[in-house]
Amino acid sequence: MAPIGDNVVVSTMKLERMLSMKGGKGEASYANNSQGQAQHARSMLHLLKEALDGMLLEPSGVPFVVVDLGCSCGTNTIYIVDVIIKHMTKRYEALGFDPPEFSAFFSDLPSNDFNTLFQLLPPLANYDGGISMEECLATDNHRPYFAAGVPGSFYGRLFPARSIDVFHSAFSLHWLSQVPESVLDKRSKAYNKGKVFIHGAKESTVHAYKKQFQADLAGFLRARSFEMKRGGSMFLVCLGRTSVDPTDQGGAGLLFGTHFQDAWDDLVQEGLISNEKRDSFNIPVYAPSLQDFKEVVEADGAFAIKKLEVFRGGSPLVVSRPDDATEVGQALANTCRATAGVLVDVHIGDQLSEELFLRVERRASSHAKELVEQLQFFHIVASLSFA
Repeated sequence: MAPIGDNVVVSTMKLERMLSMKGGKGEASYANNSQGQAQHARSMLHLLKEALDGMLLEPSGVPFVVVDLGCSCGTNTIYIVDVIIKHMTKRYEALGFDPPEFSAFFSDLPSNDFNTLFQLLPPLANYDGGISMEECLATDNHRPYFAAGVPGSFYGRLFPARSIDVFHSAFSLHWLSQVPESVLDKRSKAYNKGKVFIHGAKESTVHAYKKQFQADLAGFLRARSFEMKRGGSMFLVCLGRTSVDPTDQGGAGLLFGTHFQDAWDDLVQEGLISNEKRDSFNIPVYAPSLQDFKEVVEADGAFAIKKLEVFRGGSPLVVSRPDDATEVGQALANTCRATAGVLVDVHIGDQLSEELFLRVERRASSHAKELVEQLQFFHIVASLSFA
């Protein structure tokens, strides 16, 4: 983490060494501000199980290996891995096979708070071969699988060839590997002057983001095509958009392109940061259209598309009193901070970061009714198989 006041430009640093959701268990942590993602994931469980049901199973003496890519540091990843392993166990038993041993890898960037994740992980059940998998699954508050963390970028190789049965990744692939260089180059037509996100930006700026997203996704698929076993399944969820216009980033645009943007402008107008300091910060997120995503999968050619659709996930804000403007404002500020706060801290220091998010909260509180009614996330949901 850079010291307070250091003039750090995010794009010149290795993004994968610093990008992470807000760690720990504090008020603004991802662990305490990912209830929206949890609700969205649960609403898609039928699609995940449908993808798993498409796998051909045979009796095997080797472990069944599940990976969650972009696991972050909350309980959502543990819940999803548990769902996958319990579902596959039932499938093996329905076919009259003894379920294999299961392994699960939780993978994210090196800056992820793996310590918090591992503290949340239930202890391993007493699965020493002396009890059945069914008995193991019935053990309360224990996990029926071996677990490990794998730090690294999923835009490159992470695992040995032909070693993984199921890849799962949710709410991660919209994060780019880097902010396109042209977006930060004052001499470029794509320079994102006056903005910290691409919502409502120039066409050339958004095109640079789209190009980066598609290059990243191509690298992601290429890596997985080496690592996945034949007959394996991959279930992917990322922020998407329904508009054909890429300058309209939908829910991501409302999250990062309105009150968050205005808070940066406040800091400039108050003389706390310069225009250049604001303009050198850009959120490395791109919400693709269905076509943006499909083009890359088809060009790669290694995976068959079993399902590809836009799914309405709902609001990322989980509040007990939607008519309480203060609570809504806090929820939006905490959501922004949980996802982008680490990048903001690095760019302007902890003290100015605190000032920024206080302004986000105030602005969001004054537009609470609009946020409750309009802030909706749509997701690209892809079920892919590897023949």
